[in-house]
Amino acid sequence: MPSEPAAAPGERRQSDDADTDTGTDAGGDGDGVRSDGGNVPQAHTVRLELDDEPGQLLAALQPIAENGGNLLSVYHERGNVTPRGRIPVEVDLECAPDRFDAVLEGLREHGVTVTSAGTEEYGGEVTVVLVGHLIETDLSDTLQRLTECANAAVADIDLSAASGTGTGEPSSARVRLRTREGRTADVLDSVRTVADDKGFDVIEPVEGRR
Repeated sequence: MPSEPAAAPGERRQSDDADTDTGTDAGGDGDGVRSDGGNVPQAHTVRLELDDEPGQLLAALQPIAENGGNLLSVYHERGNVTPRGRIPVEVDLECAPDRFDAVLEGLREHGVTVTSAGTEEYGGEVTVVLVGHLIETDLSDTLQRLTECANAAVADIDLSAASGTGTGEPSSARVRLRTREGRTADVLDSVRTVADDKGFDVIEPVEGRR
């Protein structure tokens, strides 16, 4: 009989510990801080663009885990294709607030195109025309640099090249970029930088919503 009272306190202590962990994770007591000193994880939604090739999704998810993110759900929109021929992917994840920037940076370092992150959507638009040897200088690389340097998302691209000519002929592309509100000037500066590096001419801007 003495063993039963001894077991009961142990069970209550284990239950108390579990309640404490759950309350901390949910952002209850403790002013939003874990017992280990870290912040309570917050949920985020990140939209990506991936090449439709085997292993791309797994490779994109790896930097999330490496930088402290915890996957909640992944929606792979195989039925849809972006203007660049890629597959849009929506990832729900949670991480400490001070790790979210590291997650995004890890994705970009792995060459993953991030079109939106968290609640900061791209609410403006600007359209530019690039003229030059777009194909020979790797159009995909150009678009990738625009999304990274300009911190924008490519919404649409219309490529025009002279028919019946060789690859040495210049071409043009009308590129519509989604931008953050009030950042159009910064985006255009980045477009000019990329164009200068690649030897393109820029016709700008045919503006949408700012």
